[in-house]
Amino acid sequence: MRDQAQRAVRIFVFLAAALLTPLALAAKDPVSVTGGAVQGTLAEDLGIRIYRGIPFAAPPVGEQRWRDPQPVTPWQGVRKADTWGDRCMQGEMFGGPLVSREQTMSEDCLYLNVWTPAKAATERLPVLMVFHGGGFAAGSGSEPRTDGEWFAQQGIVVVEPNYRLGLFGFMAHPELTAESQGRGSGNYGLLDQVAALRWVQDNIAVFGGDPDNVTINGESAGSLSVSALMASPLSKHMVHKAIGQSGAFFPEPTGGIELKPLAEKEQDGIRFAVSMGAESLTDLRAIPADKLLAAVMKTGGWGYGPGLDNHFMPQAVSAVFMAGQQANIPLLAGWNSAELGMSVALNPNKPTPSSFNENLQKQFGERAPDALAVYPASNDEETMQSAADLASDLFISYATWKWIETHAKTAQAPVYRYRFDRTLPGDPASRFGALHAVEIEYAFNTLDSKQAEWQPADHEVAEVMAAAFANFVKTGDPNGPAVPAWPEFGKTRQVMYLDAASKSAAERHRERYEFIDSVVWQ
Repeated sequence: MRDQAQRAVRIFVFLAAALLTPLALAAKDPVSVTGGAVQGTLAEDLGIRIYRGIPFAAPPVGEQRWRDPQPVTPWQGVRKADTWGDRCMQGEMFGGPLVSREQTMSEDCLYLNVWTPAKAATERLPVLMVFHGGGFAAGSGSEPRTDGEWFAQQGIVVVEPNYRLGLFGFMAHPELTAESQGRGSGNYGLLDQVAALRWVQDNIAVFGGDPDNVTINGESAGSLSVSALMASPLSKHMVHKAIGQSGAFFPEPTGGIELKPLAEKEQDGIRFAVSMGAESLTDLRAIPADKLLAAVMKTGGWGYGPGLDNHFMPQAVSAVFMAGQQANIPLLAGWNSAELGMSVALNPNKPTPSSFNENLQKQFGERAPDALAVYPASNDEETMQSAADLASDLFISYATWKWIETHAKTAQAPVYRYRFDRTLPGDPASRFGALHAVEIEYAFNTLDSKQAEWQPADHEVAEVMAAAFANFVKTGDPNGPAVPAWPEFGKTRQVMYLDAASKSAAERHRERYEFIDSVVWQ
């Protein structure tokens, strides 16, 4: 019934838009979406239209705080979609605020942005939907580094939504579970992503996009989201291709961003309520958002992320993939060569062969000799490289590797794997390789959004990586003009190494990931 209803809504919206303005996107006329009419801005020099701050759900405020996203509130007249909506509640994470273009922050943050090159609503162009990173605690769909302008110029409709973060997006509580009527609690941010996907299914045709050709993309927490959306019964039927950059919901020896059981998350919620002096859910909902955020930030802002909720995520993402029950779609994914290399490069206490060996004993016990075999430490320089490699693998590289491996084995769809090796010019933290998140500006061809001493080679890497992503969005295959031959990983074990001279080559360091795999699944 839901699919039939969605198809009916899509047809209605498409016809309404066609009646409103047959060539809406070629002029400054409004288009009709769920909730009312919106008018974007025309970037004539780029040949694209941009719609900022379109609401895709009702404001999750007051009694709607910590509830599933509700249908968008209709508006009268034409809504100007020329300013970014509010970013979701978040503190300064990662040593400072993530750069976004929203002027204000509030709980009323469920907005998305659209970039489209379509001149008519009948074009049915491929759609790229980007879920931002930020550890499920920060970030927004307006970040300059993921600007959709370049991809729109390639003939792709780009959609970038916000979703609730931290305490506001992921707190569970027994009272929340009770009022959900069996849907659990604590995954509101991921349910926002599902609501944004449904909005695309219902509305993207009026922007010239094809609801049956949607690629989801994300980096870090966004990539974890991609793996979850491929697995969830609520969303996997709405995605047709996937791009993951550094991250997946697969177990790691150090825990990482783990999927807590619902009961454990509920206890976290109870403890938070007690700390706020709230005796009931009603009391918690009455506390101002900025006061809640301030309380969370006193302990660093962490502690609230996705979990098993018997609704969006009825079982572990890894279990879904291992059973072959995920979306059977093409996947392009990879990671950076030194995701957490700065933990060694910038640490004044450098590891020595002796101290590294002691650390392996603490981490792996009787398996320490096996660890040393794949992370060798015969001298100081080798030890530091191995320490950086191990930190990166345990942080996020292994989980991404396992995701790619599993999808290649259980899905009947092509899989393409990359490793990003280009280091930021003049960055001492990049001593051991490319750090976490540095590839984002390359992937979106947005180097100009960041101040750095970019070299011609950086622009070349960006052209190759972005072109490969655009090809994949269009066809499910990254190959094409301006991209070196990129073999399908599942068939060849060939990986694309993205650097000043990007090229495919045999998979490297498999022994490291197989060792960690043996520890995780022992």
